[in-house]
Amino acid sequence: MIKRITSIFLMVVLGVFMMTGCGDSASENDRKDGGNSSKTEENQPQNLMGSGVKEFSAEELLSGKHHVEMDIEGKGTIKLELDADQAPISVTNFINLTKDGFYNGLSFHRVLAGSLIQGGSPTYDAMGGVDYTIKGEFTLNGVNNTLSHTRGAISMARTNDYNGGGCQFFIMASDFAGYDGQYAVFGYVTEGMEIVDDICNNTPTQDRNGMVARADQPIISEVRAID
Repeated sequence: MIKRITSIFLMVVLGVFMMTGCGDSASENDRKDGGNSSKTEENQPQNLMGSGVKEFSAEELLSGKHHVEMDIEGKGTIKLELDADQAPISVTNFINLTKDGFYNGLSFHRVLAGSLIQGGSPTYDAMGGVDYTIKGEFTLNGVNNTLSHTRGAISMARTNDYNGGGCQFFIMASDFAGYDGQYAVFGYVTEGMEIVDDICNNTPTQDRNGMVARADQPIISEVRAID
């Protein structure tokens, strides 16, 4: 019984953690689907809507596998393989932002010990984003993405809007199939999981949502697209 209650509590905390995760989108207060309109939730994204959902042409969308390296200040390099066959929009968007140097100097602003780390916000908190959103590539949004939220998965953070992601991402430190079909996994860590574990287990947080004080946030010094 204790294990069951603990499991249910973890799922609730994880849900809150990610659903308030990316302020790339508009004021969710006006969305009929609820978005982030629930004022009982903590740290809700505010009005950061830009030009709406970004469309990519067939020529712009990447395919196949792509590799990136993410340098974490004072800790080392996390290497990732991205799968554009499963999540072409997410991978194309991430690679484009990487080539523009968008992620250089940003941080991991949310951490859930033993579970995941979240970063990529230009305001170093849950509310930062770009001036557009992208389509969520997962089953509940009509996309057949079969990648799972296993240890090492990198996935797009979003608001309650299925198309509410844009730049923030999270990396799984442990398996959690509860996210499958609800968030877009677009690749996996191939080297450097010890760095993910270090961030996940040794970063002090401020509240139940896993927010990290600016001074304690691990810095992403550079992200490089290798191929």
